[in-house]
Amino acid sequence: MSHDLYDRTRQSWEDIWEDASIPLELEVMEQARTYETLGVYPDYLSKDGIILEAGCGLATVIMKLRDMGFNVIGMDYAAQALRVARNYDPALSLQVGDVHALPYADNSLHGYLSFGVLEHFERGVGPALIEANRVLVPGGTLVLTIPYPNIVWRLVQFKRRLSGQSRLTDDDFYESTYTHHQLKAELEKAGFEAVLVRPTSHSFTLWGLGGPFQGKGYYRTSRLADRLGAVLRRVLPWTFNFTTMLIARKVG
Repeated sequence: MSHDLYDRTRQSWEDIWEDASIPLELEVMEQARTYETLGVYPDYLSKDGIILEAGCGLATVIMKLRDMGFNVIGMDYAAQALRVARNYDPALSLQVGDVHALPYADNSLHGYLSFGVLEHFERGVGPALIEANRVLVPGGTLVLTIPYPNIVWRLVQFKRRLSGQSRLTDDDFYESTYTHHQLKAELEKAGFEAVLVRPTSHSFTLWGLGGPFQGKGYYRTSRLADRLGAVLRRVLPWTFNFTTMLIARKVG
């Protein structure tokens, strides 16, 4: 990834977080689709060691896991997000850093969390996964969520190609998607063994269509989206998958 694009992407996130609201983000943490992941991955984490959320943003996940008894620290390259989080809760353990050059020793962390982060780098998920492997203890847990190229995404990309647009969302922002097979291959190359691979957030795929699928409130899905999403999760789990959750262990 070029330095210019990398810097523009980081600045885009700085701008996004400047006006962000932690209370609204905490509301999202209580929505049903959040528990498709939050209701699962904590069972795979250790309470005996340190868990890092790499790309923690406003640190609402850290707040939630801390309340559950985990020793969680956060890191993000968007300093503005961390300032907002510290103003809200000064007790949070947060650090500015880069997921490709983690400021932690080899074999020092018991868990590594990454929620919708690694897809924003043009170089792909591989380099960050290798760095995650370095800092985890043998057998340490990695939890990853990455956007999936579902049917809606494919239709949007087809429309963009017809209009002559590039794969970039805009001039300053880059995002890639991965199939679950591609992600498992990337995990294996980085020294991980997949433990769980699960499609999630089908209702949010529908939310992206707008109209009756969007409820009132901050990124809130409607009852129709939630009900139809639950059906799609059973009958077309990958076709309408919004985000793939992977849980893996460091080999060795």
